[in-house]
Amino acid sequence: MSDDDDFMQDSEQEDYDFEYEDEDEEQDGDVDIENKYYNAKQMKIENPDEAIDEFLGVPALEEEKGDWGFKALKQAIKLEFKMSRYDRAVEHYQELLTYVKSAVTRNYSEKSINNMLDFIEKNAEDHDANKCMEKFYSKTLESFQNTNNERLWLKTNTKLARLWLDQKDYRRLTDKLRELHKACQTDDGSDDATKGTYLLEIYALEILMYAETRNNKRLKALYQRALKVRSAVPHPKIMGIIRECGGKMHMSEENWEQAQSDFFESFRNYDEAGSLQRIQVLKYLVLTTMLMGSDINPFDSQETKPYKNDPRIAAMTELVDAYQRDDIHRYESILHKNKDLLADPFIAENIDEVTRNMRTKAVVKLVAPYTRFRLSFIAKQLDISIPEVQDIVGFLIMDKKLDGKINQEAGTVEIGEKGDMDRMRALTNWTSALRSLAAFVLTEGEGFKSDDASQSLSTPEALFTPSHRANAAGGKRRPTRLPG
Repeated sequence: MSDDDDFMQDSEQEDYDFEYEDEDEEQDGDVDIENKYYNAKQMKIENPDEAIDEFLGVPALEEEKGDWGFKALKQAIKLEFKMSRYDRAVEHYQELLTYVKSAVTRNYSEKSINNMLDFIEKNAEDHDANKCMEKFYSKTLESFQNTNNERLWLKTNTKLARLWLDQKDYRRLTDKLRELHKACQTDDGSDDATKGTYLLEIYALEILMYAETRNNKRLKALYQRALKVRSAVPHPKIMGIIRECGGKMHMSEENWEQAQSDFFESFRNYDEAGSLQRIQVLKYLVLTTMLMGSDINPFDSQETKPYKNDPRIAAMTELVDAYQRDDIHRYESILHKNKDLLADPFIAENIDEVTRNMRTKAVVKLVAPYTRFRLSFIAKQLDISIPEVQDIVGFLIMDKKLDGKINQEAGTVEIGEKGDMDRMRALTNWTSALRSLAAFVLTEGEGFKSDDASQSLSTPEALFTPSHRANAAGGKRRPTRLPG
């Protein structure tokens, strides 16, 4: 029920003694209170100060605490919080809590308090607002500690834990999460199946804490426990959080395939919840696709297709296209023009691996025809520094993808004999294939059968020039050099 609903509690039956004048006076009083409340609502936008005074005047008109006073206090508190009058907001919130014991029903009060705390949480934008919010939570817990309202207790403590997570107060957060876990367990210490929804939300907060503190061991154990909870119908945003953290965990382990699966599930849940975080997680999904070296377009699925042309992820869309085409120049250009991508620490941390893969493939292609090349030439071609080129070449040599030696003084790289042999083997295979094709055409093709033609192609040497024969016989060839 919203705060603006004109909800009135059912009054108990009264014994009327037909004193019409007294009854009329009572009705007139109710009308005055109602008019005052709605007059205050009309002032909210243009004259918030007067509106607050008018709202606060409503409870004084009631002989006993009632619904109109309760609703008026809620409106006044919200205005005071928006106007940063935090001390006054806390004072009037404490007054509001006195209404929940007798003036309004339990269900109505619980829903109203939850709505109020949600409002405070969404509108807290600075340190002072957060301190005020913490006081709201504390006052709520104090007020309801003796009412045996477990749902409100769990919800309020979960909000308090979320506040401490935002503040990175991990010590108090750890204690609060331990308390919440205990409240969601049975006497034998196992998870209470009737509180699965609350339990998943608690898991999500703890997983976020371990993700922020990079405690992957604890995160992994808790992540697996959370996925085993079957007795809950959680809000999709909660599952979005759990899956997002799982994806990041798998990324740190270089388990790209599982990370891709988790990010997709996270995106799907955030999308269902209408959360803006879906855009960021979609970027993570695209990033994982590149790290996997997959040729599958991440926007081919029914869920992601509507976001393919979304301007918020256009840079990532172009980046994955350049990556899958091995277009290093376009890739570097896109990354240079969209440096805001690196504002996300997770993308900044992992995009380096993608860039390294792109540059490594580009270097391999550039040096393939040569036996000796200069680092400066590669640096110029890829528009990167010489130390970066040296690092990539060193990696290729260590990974045995390039057989060569770096001469740091001369700034050159010499390709070894193994590289010569590989090239010679490739040339021989190519020659053999060409000879077989030519022999088939000349001997089997109509009008081309000739013993002389067949004889002339009996050995690979027939396709070599004299200089080629000399190189093939000696196992050596003239080194081809890069320009510069």
